[in-house]
Amino acid sequence: MSSTFEKHQKRRLISSYFSVVISIALVLFLLGLLGMLVLNAKTISDNFKERVVMTIYLKESAKQVEIDQLEKSLTLSNYVKETRYVSKDEAANFMKTEYGEDFLDDVGYNPLQNSIDVNLKAEFVTAQKLDSISQATASKKFVEDVRYDKDLVSIMNSNVKRISLWVLIISSLFTVIAVLLINSSIRLAVYSKRFIIKTMQMVGATKTFIRRPFIWKSVKLGMLGAFIAIIGMAVVLYYVNQTFPELELLNNPFLLGILFIGIFLIGIVITWISTYFATQRFLNLKTDQLYY
Repeated sequence: MSSTFEKHQKRRLISSYFSVVISIALVLFLLGLLGMLVLNAKTISDNFKERVVMTIYLKESAKQVEIDQLEKSLTLSNYVKETRYVSKDEAANFMKTEYGEDFLDDVGYNPLQNSIDVNLKAEFVTAQKLDSISQATASKKFVEDVRYDKDLVSIMNSNVKRISLWVLIISSLFTVIAVLLINSSIRLAVYSKRFIIKTMQMVGATKTFIRRPFIWKSVKLGMLGAFIAIIGMAVVLYYVNQTFPELELLNNPFLLGILFIGIFLIGIVITWISTYFATQRFLNLKTDQLYY
């Protein structure tokens, strides 16, 4: 009978530890994903900004040496990420591929212009800077026109600011929720040992001596939960990087390392603090109050 009871208690204990570890792992995993989003928010927004194309249309009279000089000066400037020269024949072939018919047969000649597609660095993709760059480029005598999607740039910058603000708010809120959830799981685990705590106190054990094994056990559970969360984060990060390599999520291993270490330390610190206050609460209760 005693053996059966002990086995039952052992199963309950293992189940309790398992639920605490899973709770900690899930909360830290979600917190880690949010941390990765915060760290890569700028990278993602910069990636979208650098896809905006400013097209420089060249006059028919433009000489090749002038085009080469312009393209070289743009490449060497501090605001350009990359350039690409597009001849009017290439543009015509692209339109034929895109729309499935050769419009040159109807027109009889190629009305398109030679051009240079310019992708700017993210910090220069604003309406003011694009206007300044386009005006300076358009002032050259062999440049016909400079165009870019002003509405797209305006909407993009507006959305980036709005999304950044909401990510910051949600990150703060979720951090608080994470602390509360882990604290709740730890308190429930300590609650099941409240009679043991009070018994140890009644036989003369000091509060520090009583707290020490509970804190150490919770810290180990927190470390295990954090380790599981980090593995989950690494899997998700690898999968997203394989699916969207253009986001370059693995290009800053230092920040990712700090994030992983931070999640691990958060798991330790929260469980330590939660266990400390949970045990302190039951240490301060009277014996008859343990039943409520």
